Amino acid sequence: MAETADTGREAWLLLFQLFRSHRREVAALHSDFDLNPAQVHLLLNLDPARGVPMSELADALACDASYITGLVDRMEARTLVVRQSSAEDRRVKLVRMTEAGSAIRARMTDRISIPPSFIANLSEPDKQALKDIFTRAAEAAEHPTPSS
Repeated sequence: MAETADTGREAWLLLFQLFRSHRREVAALHSDFDLNPAQVHLLLNLDPARGVPMSELADALACDASYITGLVDRMEARTLVVRQSSAEDRRVKLVRMTEAGSAIRARMTDRISIPPSFIANLSEPDKQALKDIFTRAAEAAEHPTPSS
């Protein structure tokens, strides 16, 4: 009996290959801002409007809280973030971006939003279709449903 193709699996593999093909540009982004990958992810996971608990950052970066402490220490030394006690629970430490951190985050976001040529060179209908698919996938990732 012939195996049936798993289209979802094939799509995921292709997406992964596209990201890998873009790794030099991602490395250049880290270098241009003098940030390591974890620092970039931390800034991108901070909410400019509020402080984020360190435990939430550890979950977002899939690492131990002790690693977040060191990461925040280094970013605090560069005046990109500040650590504050939560008003509701003084034991909870919140991380908030400084003006300098917000400025770097905005510049990174602008740079990240420039599509690579493999997307920029698609037709407008294809770009719209890709955006629609990614929008639905992002929504599903935010609100996963149990698989049957």
